[in-house]
Amino acid sequence: MSTPFVTVDRTGPIGRVTLDRPDRRNPLSLQMMREATAAVRELGDDPSCGVVVLTGSGPVLSAGHELSEMVDRTLEQEREVFDTCVELMESLQAIRQPVIAEVQGHAIAAGCQLVATCDLAVAVDTARFGTPGVKIGLFCSTPMVAVSRAIGRKRALHMLLTGETIDAATAVDWGLINEAVPAERLRERVDELAAQIAQASPLTLEIGKQAFYRQIDVPQADAYRDMAETMATNAVTCDAQEGITAFLEKRTPEWRGE
Repeated sequence: MSTPFVTVDRTGPIGRVTLDRPDRRNPLSLQMMREATAAVRELGDDPSCGVVVLTGSGPVLSAGHELSEMVDRTLEQEREVFDTCVELMESLQAIRQPVIAEVQGHAIAAGCQLVATCDLAVAVDTARFGTPGVKIGLFCSTPMVAVSRAIGRKRALHMLLTGETIDAATAVDWGLINEAVPAERLRERVDELAAQIAQASPLTLEIGKQAFYRQIDVPQADAYRDMAETMATNAVTCDAQEGITAFLEKRTPEWRGE
């Protein structure tokens, strides 16, 4: 399956969504965001897909929004851009599969937001990350939502207020990405990680991903109540019972997705 701005391919249980406008540094134009959202949702609805990988073609993951779409526009047109962006970001976290950002180059502004939004992220060790909107009079307010939740207030505000970029090593240290690897190892490492995750029960992954985002920003007491009920209902699923029994019997579990 392919579209003008986004391509999708499958390797076993791994679905890969590629932003494919390298000549423009993969800008998150309205068309790009709509196609990416559709691709993510389509993979999300595919029961044979265990993990989704989001990446880009060319030397940059994404340089952010298509700024030419934001000049001489009405307020309603500007709202359309950012509402579409929110829809994409929410889709990445709403689908049942874990989503890994495969960051083959710089991720700037809304591109940095993409990385922060994905469940996991692996980048080349030469990548840089930034939210430089302040330099052009457009504060990176929507990227701020994902970035601040990934790296914390002071670090996020430093990036947002100065517009400075950080390197991949700093991004690992701050928690924006999980790993930084040499370029020649990127695809291999992402596929290793995806394959490892895909060994788990798809139902368990879905329960766990949804539960993570429900509990992460609520008071601890509320989180414990919700997660205790989540674990109880998880424990009585067929896959949990199969997994526990297989562990006790020292055999490989056979998942049913129930």
